[in-house]
Amino acid sequence: MKEKMTLLELLELPQTKKILLLGREGLFTQKEIERFLKKFKVLMITEYVSDIAALVEHSMLNPMEDDISNMAYENAIPLYRLQELEILISESLNDDELLMGIKLANDQERIFRLLGNENISNELFVKLLSMYEWDDEEEDNRDDRDAIMYTLRRYISIKPNEEDLLYSYLTLRRLATEASDPKLLLALIGFPNFKFLVRGKEKVTLRETIARNENVDNQAIQKLISLRDEKVDVALASNKSVPVKVLEVFVKKSSQKLNKALATNTQINDSIFDVLLGREQSAVELLLLWQPINMKRVVQIEKNVLDEAVFSILGANERLEEDVVRYLSESDNLLLLEHFASNVSVHADTLVKIYQKKLRSTMTNLARNPSVPVSILEEMYEKYTDDQEILAAMGHNASVPVSILQTLFQKDDLEINKGLASNPSLPMELLDILKVDTRLQNYLAENPIFIQAYETVLDYDKKAVQF
Repeated sequence: MKEKMTLLELLELPQTKKILLLGREGLFTQKEIERFLKKFKVLMITEYVSDIAALVEHSMLNPMEDDISNMAYENAIPLYRLQELEILISESLNDDELLMGIKLANDQERIFRLLGNENISNELFVKLLSMYEWDDEEEDNRDDRDAIMYTLRRYISIKPNEEDLLYSYLTLRRLATEASDPKLLLALIGFPNFKFLVRGKEKVTLRETIARNENVDNQAIQKLISLRDEKVDVALASNKSVPVKVLEVFVKKSSQKLNKALATNTQINDSIFDVLLGREQSAVELLLLWQPINMKRVVQIEKNVLDEAVFSILGANERLEEDVVRYLSESDNLLLLEHFASNVSVHADTLVKIYQKKLRSTMTNLARNPSVPVSILEEMYEKYTDDQEILAAMGHNASVPVSILQTLFQKDDLEINKGLASNPSLPMELLDILKVDTRLQNYLAENPIFIQAYETVLDYDKKAVQF
């Protein structure tokens, strides 16, 4: 039996060929199809004839077209899907010529059709998306909705049972958050500025979300700045990918919101750092908590931050250089030492020195800190065996030996059990007992080991059902 040739092989045959296009147009108009077929010796015909070479048909045919298709099949005429022809046309497109033609004619209808073409490259898609004109008057324009769906379908992995995600603008927020292509982010700036309700926070706009994406390039950054939207500027001010020169412009605006955003951006230079030290307390507090701190910056902090409570925030900072930790741990600032006691980034030797100071207010934090050596945790358990607050803190600590966790479990104390329920080191058989207590559900939900085991069971059940 002779193998059917591909549509391209048929088109490339040297003799003149008659091809009937059956059904309605798809991604390309009849004129665009004719323009493509001109490269080959092909005559497009509108009626079925005896010497037809092939039939290209749409997936949806009316009854009359369906009869023609059956006739062609009975006469052994090669049948090809319209999609096969559309793929060939898509592969033959010259991006520069196509874009120039569309730009000169401002052919929005053609842009829209091409956006729905899954066969074009992402690079061409993004360029077309940037040229698409959104409807500013109609809030729920159908073409606009479809353009968004084309974008989401191309860049977000959607399972067959998750098609409803394409209709959710929250999926657009996900794309704006996860996109790695700077040109796509630039195109997304041109979208309607949708507002998303984030759980526990105020509404966040699409452009704010784009401004937080660390893949924005300078062109997108300048476009966002040109919007003159304070919320967008605040999002950019916290973005580590934004050039320092831009951050220096933001700090000159003396905006409290911008100051706080800059204070959390670990890419600010010493000049911005020093300026922020002289700004409002809320910005200074964030600065001391988030910024990498070396001895040079400590000197500046000591000159500018005279409030011991504010200064003590440094102890909770996980970006302190080792010589800074050693220097600050010798301080008499009790609040500072309390923060150090709970800081998981602090070296074990420093935590031991804090423990040896025998300051009661640091003990609870030390008991919960997984960076504290096991020997100290064991000593603390023996010394504070009747102190519920310290024992409850130890219940949270994954570094506490299992034997001690088992003993804590035997106490059957709700406050201690809250910590145990979230502790990944607690044996699964004990977690299974704790899950009966509905008061502990939120704490169990924080336990990665318990959640992993629960998901494994669910996955097993799904496979069993499928089987």
